[in-house]
Amino acid sequence: MRQPALQQVNQELNTAQEDESYGEVDKIIGSRALPGGTGMEYLIEWKDGHTPSWVPSDFIAKDVVAEYETPWWTAAKKADDSALSRLIAEDDGRDVDAVDGDGRTALLFVAGLGSEQCVKLLAEAGADLNYRDRSGGLTALHMAAGYVRPGVVKSLVGLGADVEVEDDRGLTPLELAKEILKVTPKGNPMQFGRRLGLEQVIRVLEEEVFEYAEVQEVLEKRGKGDNVEYLVKWKDGGDNEWVRAGFIGEDLVKDFEAGLEYAVAEGVIGKRVGDDGKNEYLVKWTDIEEATWEPEENVDPDLIKEFEAGQH
Repeated sequence: MRQPALQQVNQELNTAQEDESYGEVDKIIGSRALPGGTGMEYLIEWKDGHTPSWVPSDFIAKDVVAEYETPWWTAAKKADDSALSRLIAEDDGRDVDAVDGDGRTALLFVAGLGSEQCVKLLAEAGADLNYRDRSGGLTALHMAAGYVRPGVVKSLVGLGADVEVEDDRGLTPLELAKEILKVTPKGNPMQFGRRLGLEQVIRVLEEEVFEYAEVQEVLEKRGKGDNVEYLVKWKDGGDNEWVRAGFIGEDLVKDFEAGLEYAVAEGVIGKRVGDDGKNEYLVKWTDIEEATWEPEENVDPDLIKEFEAGQH
């Protein structure tokens, strides 16, 4: 009987020391996530009238934290937009980027659950759209892509989420969706809706990824009908990628289909008048040993200007 009694005395001493150091908590009046989503701390209002202060969650009674946090996480994990809206409207110093034990925010949960309304509410309240959790470096876009929520993917992209953020495996949301689609069985009626949803997710993300990227040349082609893709070389030097036809300039596709080959011009080294009376230029290429005569419309105007300037 002596050991339990000793433990009780120690507990009482520890409690007394905590009460002496921190006083008695009246209520939590604010919260904030620690850097890197490693935990939480709370702004405490003390019953003895001392100035409110920030205290790590480990030093606050669990029931006090639960009273403050449970409504928030219940709303997030049920994607209850009315409850979230009410909690946000209370303006009680709550951090909308509060993290749970796995370092996940409310935005990651509602994105995975497919609630466009909750995503919008949290974004408007200032949630970090590109926050990466501690359980794999996943963002809200990764969650929406992985759980096949094309509507949320589109919403997040429209709100400004970064489609290029990588998870801990080095995968962007687009690459994650493609990986999942690859292992989702074809020809299985039970998986048809999932494959369709993943294709929608991929389409939305590809539109964003390739919207501003410039194609230098088309290298190869694969697929048929609406599934035609081209292997492209990017002007910015990025890795060659297979891209749907709709994301490539029509002129480049037409030229490729016509069997034209591309090369990078190094400079113009000669000029002559062709049989049709129009100017032609002798072009030196970076990847072709022999220079070739090209009609003016096929030559970079800047290279022509540079050549002409050198003739004076």
